[in-house]
Amino acid sequence: MKALKIFALLAVAMLVTVGPVAAQTPKEQNDAVVRTTLSNSAMTLGIAAGLGAGLVIIGAGLGFGKIGSAALESMARQPETANKVQTAMIIIGALLEGATFFALIVCIQIVGKIPTP
Repeated sequence: MKALKIFALLAVAMLVTVGPVAAQTPKEQNDAVVRTTLSNSAMTLGIAAGLGAGLVIIGAGLGFGKIGSAALESMARQPETANKVQTAMIIIGALLEGATFFALIVCIQIVGKIPTP
């Protein structure tokens, strides 16, 4: 568990630092330096978008699993409230799916911002 927390902290740190790095304009030296800077910037944005999308999917999977397990446990304890619990579970699942799609769209837009050399 401790390793997972450290990995998550490193991933968040990488995602936070990609913005200032990608926002810098390349120095107008020679063409090779400009291309190298653009390719490094594109690589950093691509890695950030990939990690962001992966974290979104992992978080959504954990969220859906938690919703399902809690709903089934409550239905097992009180079977007479199964309809209400199922309705609430579907609503919460839909909200979680909407947030997941929004985060994935943001990651896709980051990939679209990659400059071409």
